[in-house]
Amino acid sequence: MKNKLPDLNNHLFAQIERLSEEGLDAEAIAREATRAEAIVKLSDQILRGVDLTLKAANMVAIHGERILPMLPAIGNGSK
Repeated sequence: MKNKLPDLNNHLFAQIERLSEEGLDAEAIAREATRAEAIVKLSDQILRGVDLTLKAANMVAIHGERILPMLPAIGNGSK
């Protein structure tokens, strides 16, 4: 995978910087605000996936590898 969570943080901060630029006209502000909304929606989806992965890892830590067949995304459905 090319992008990692630190890259997501970098994208979010870059968008904040674009929104904070002085001298933006109303059209540029509207364009950046629309872009920011899209970035936030995508970021939320990425973070939901990360949260689900952490929950699955926590289940394995608590219950052991015997639950891997029930978590095919991390256990490949085998064991």
